[in-house]
Amino acid sequence: MNTQRKAYTCALITVGLWSTIATASKLSLRYLSPGELLMYATIISSCVLFLVLFAQKKVQNLLALTRRDWLMSVPFGFLNPFLYYLILFQAYDLLPAQQAQIINYTWAITLTLLSIPLLGQSVVGMQWLAIGVSYIGVLVIATQGNLLALHFENPLGVGLALLSTAIWALYWILNTRDKRDPVLGLFLNFVCAVPLITGYVWYTDGFRQVALIGFAGAVYIGVFEMGVSFVLWLMALKLTDNTAKIANLIFIAPFTSLFLIHFLVGEEIYPSTLVGLVLVMGGLAIQSFCTTTKRRGKTLK
Repeated sequence: MNTQRKAYTCALITVGLWSTIATASKLSLRYLSPGELLMYATIISSCVLFLVLFAQKKVQNLLALTRRDWLMSVPFGFLNPFLYYLILFQAYDLLPAQQAQIINYTWAITLTLLSIPLLGQSVVGMQWLAIGVSYIGVLVIATQGNLLALHFENPLGVGLALLSTAIWALYWILNTRDKRDPVLGLFLNFVCAVPLITGYVWYTDGFRQVALIGFAGAVYIGVFEMGVSFVLWLMALKLTDNTAKIANLIFIAPFTSLFLIHFLVGEEIYPSTLVGLVLVMGGLAIQSFCTTTKRRGKTLK
């Protein structure tokens, strides 16, 4: 298997795993609160990331960490996984999975908006078109196609789903300044977040015995959403000779996810969801095209 084929393999496995997360989250939340789901998933993910560091022979790097490295991980861990996943799981708890997962995919558009004040970047006309198309798609999904009335079935859930995209985008903007090894940095962030999440669960839900099936869902999310998929995606980006082709595979995930949501969660897929998904994916495609064109322009210069 050549290098590019390995990159595609890692990327497709990652996209396949991402496609299952909305279903796994919705099913797990039938037995766990959002805080409990996050707590167990984060602990499991921390263990998985430690095993990855062990396999990569980077465990010794933990001994070389400075106090600054650990202190840096506290705000990062507060943003992700604590705040991001807590809000996202609460959105999944309030909304149909089909709505929450598609809205969550607009984080790339939110990233563009936040890059204006935080990074001083400019947004060209086509990028504004991408933003407009994507958020029209969100409105179609949130109102179930009743755009004129602007009646939201669950405005709090929609608001939380949109807020999660802002937190995720902010995390990655700040993460560009983090020069640590990506897996090591993520491991430290998750370890530092465990006490925060545990304290939150103790204060809100208290510690209680949970159903085995709910815990199994948390293990699945911890292993595959927060752990393995991140490592595989990094490997795909490292191995590929064309990042754009790998990145574009992400467009497969929401369509596959809807299939799983329908057959495993039992949700009826609304026509408005499909229309909204096409609009959101269309906006992301325009955004991807603008980004690729801008990079090519810089290369030619």
